[in-house]
Amino acid sequence: MASNSPLPLAVSLGDPAGIGPEIVAKCWDHRASFGLPPFVAVGDPRAIAAVWDGEVIVIDDPREADGAFDHGLPMLAIAATQAGEPGQPTLAGAHASLDALELAVGLARSGTASAVVTAPVSKEQLYAIGFTHPGQTEFIAERCGVSAANVAMMLAGPTLRTVPVTIHAPLALVPGMLTSALIEARGRAALRGLQKNFGIERPRLAVAALNPHAGEGGTIGREEIDIIEPAIAALRAEGWLVTGPFSADSMFHASARAQYDAALCMYHDQALIPLKALHFEEGVNITLGLPIVRTAPDHGTAFDIAGTDCADPRAMAAAMRVAAGAVHARQIACSRAA
Repeated sequence: MASNSPLPLAVSLGDPAGIGPEIVAKCWDHRASFGLPPFVAVGDPRAIAAVWDGEVIVIDDPREADGAFDHGLPMLAIAATQAGEPGQPTLAGAHASLDALELAVGLARSGTASAVVTAPVSKEQLYAIGFTHPGQTEFIAERCGVSAANVAMMLAGPTLRTVPVTIHAPLALVPGMLTSALIEARGRAALRGLQKNFGIERPRLAVAALNPHAGEGGTIGREEIDIIEPAIAALRAEGWLVTGPFSADSMFHASARAQYDAALCMYHDQALIPLKALHFEEGVNITLGLPIVRTAPDHGTAFDIAGTDCADPRAMAAAMRVAAGAVHARQIACSRAA
């Protein structure tokens, strides 16, 4: 293979009993129409064979992926203890998903893959084998030597990007979790991520309020006055283009979205409902604050439809495109800095 061939994306298959193997294989099938760069699947080849009858080319080195990509799905095989069955999650499958994730992250960290794209895993199964992280994001951050407090989740679609300040927390606990420092940290991560991964030199961040009508001047909540507005002021003082807080019910129509590059939202559903309403088939989760590029489709394992050949690969394809775009943006930034 030529030395200047592009490094492939490393795509971990996720839980072998979920739809990860199917959507990865379908992405290879539709690689041209989806506009995908070379990628290498990482996982148990038997999980692919259970849901797809296409050509799999097992390789030993990710650098072989480019030469193999036009002929079959390049794959780095892990030594799974047993073959899984679509739709039937097992502890062995959890081990396989974790081993695939570990290898994919290692490839990106070592510079033999350009980025990591992760298919969905079953947290329930991972917890059962002793996994102690809240999710794949925190695991990847640890492997990269980055504190989980310094990474942020961005959900990206063709016309909207959102970043939740709090993530998997009961709604009743959200007001007590919000601090100006936390909002500032998530805001900086979002703004720097827009620069680094999307090539936006002067990014614009719109900040959502917590309460209806942005608190109505404190009459239906003071979080905007006491917590959110000071955070916005601090970010503006650093030179960032930050506006808000805006009532969330008026932030996501087309003309409002045209005024910002990302929306900073106070809780999980405030960020994910508009993203999924607009771009359910193309939503991408990109982790901000890492030294490597990591993306994932914004959906779960879908065990109920695994093996039925009806899984939609468009979100996985979008995750691959966003990853490749982020790699390109970082390369341009590095070349300018050199």
